[in-house]
Amino acid sequence: MSYSSTLLAGQKALVTGGSSGIGAGIALHLAACGAAVVVNYLSDADAAHQIVAQIEAAHGEAFAIQANVGREEEVQAMFGQMCDRFGTIDILVNNSGIQKDAAFVEMSLDDWNKVIETNLTGQFLCAREAAKEFLRRGVQPDISSAAGKIICMSSVHQVIPWAGHVNYAASKGGVDLLMRTIAQELAPHKIRINSIAPGAIATPINQSAWDSPAAAAKLLQLIPAKRIGNVDDIGRAAVWLASDDSDYVTGTTLFVDGGMTLYPAFAENG
Repeated sequence: MSYSSTLLAGQKALVTGGSSGIGAGIALHLAACGAAVVVNYLSDADAAHQIVAQIEAAHGEAFAIQANVGREEEVQAMFGQMCDRFGTIDILVNNSGIQKDAAFVEMSLDDWNKVIETNLTGQFLCAREAAKEFLRRGVQPDISSAAGKIICMSSVHQVIPWAGHVNYAASKGGVDLLMRTIAQELAPHKIRINSIAPGAIATPINQSAWDSPAAAAKLLQLIPAKRIGNVDDIGRAAVWLASDDSDYVTGTTLFVDGGMTLYPAFAENG
């Protein structure tokens, strides 16, 4: 990790869905830069505690909290636990997300609602609680030039339609305007809100898309950079957006996608 181990010193971070994949990578990167980290998880307590143990083994500070981010009362309880332990929050990474895929005409209302609840409503609820604390506390100049930072996890599918995944794509399109709207509203209060939109990132949840030569070759046709991303690519981006190095950046989506949104099929005139 190339960032300073003190870049985020004194700051308190919450990473939702922090027990695996991209969320775990972000939690580890934030901790490596000096932040104390809450690792939120839904069901896999062992995985969450393993991330906490990795952070503590590197002399960082972390603890795990179970909460369903789509449930208002659980989100409020999670923020209460965090403030009881750490006193406040400086960085929220709205990372929790799920997929429940189906052809459009076969998609159930339940699968639509579950994805929207986690991917969009969950981000709304967590961002709202974080913003309340940022506004209450204000800027602490010795900690950060911002009163608080929120990083929303989006996807290249906030702009690329994705047949068979209408609930997921709709949720990420919603994240884009959620992020930009609250960034507009809260910028005068020195609260910065941005998104990261990953492309193809190698994590256990999508292993079938990259773990065989044939699958990887097919996926690489969509990526001009000709490599599949990894969680460190996203972790480094999150650190930058959480730090004062990006103090003049708000309301922006950072696409970390190897050029997937360049639509490589059109490189030869379509």
